Amino acid sequence: MHKELALIGCGNMGSAIVKGIVGAGLIDACDIVVSDVSEAASSRLAGELGCAGTCDNVEAVRDAAMVIIAVKPQYLDDVVRGLADTVAPDALVVSIAAGVTLARLEGLLGSERKIVRVMPNLPAMVLAGMSSLTPNAQVSAEECARVQELFESFGRAEVVPEHLIDAVIAASGSSPAYVCVFIEALADAAVAEGMPRAQAYTFAEQAVLGTAKYLLETGVHPAVLKDMVSSPAGTTIEAVSALESGGFRAAVIDAARAAAAKNRAM
Repeated sequence: MHKELALIGCGNMGSAIVKGIVGAGLIDACDIVVSDVSEAASSRLAGELGCAGTCDNVEAVRDAAMVIIAVKPQYLDDVVRGLADTVAPDALVVSIAAGVTLARLEGLLGSERKIVRVMPNLPAMVLAGMSSLTPNAQVSAEECARVQELFESFGRAEVVPEHLIDAVIAASGSSPAYVCVFIEALADAAVAEGMPRAQAYTFAEQAVLGTAKYLLETGVHPAVLKDMVSSPAGTTIEAVSALESGGFRAAVIDAARAAAAKNRAM
């Protein structure tokens, strides 16, 4: 039976991807099958979406037009080898496994396969993700545009050459952790000033969310917004000065580049 999409791996990220696609009406649930080594996981996701669920990867990918592989990198080789002979020759294979190159995927599936390497991030789980898309030479512009459309169902997505994947990790893939450290620090400061902790987190989290939303929707440069809210001799410029004196900007750059370096070494 022809299927438009087969998902291999029903973990948090795989589930978020398919929920976004179905929620946006881009693929009907009846044209999707999800598979996982855990019967409970595949049954739960299939039940939520109203699609077919299985623990048999081979049956899941059979006659599927697109296969999204959403398993952890350490399991990818075994999973892909197990279904490589069954994936249709003209199927589009999408991998979200961190650190797994197109060359490695082509080695497992065949260099003639249509493969797209994708790096999403955790906010995809709340429809606010950022994904990089890197197609191999076999993927047409139209096919890449279709994958981009699907991944934009739960956030934003842009095509990125593979040599910039380390930069994607630095700025997007790992950055939710940096942002959380920043939010914790803001909340700690508010608590030190007497605010209840739960309320402090609400104020800090909403400030980060609202600032990012404003920048994305208006296209205003971050430096311009910083200047807009920094009144002469005011509270904000005093805080910015303290951040600069403490090496905040340099620390963030160092942290992000450390993430990129680690990704290159993996």
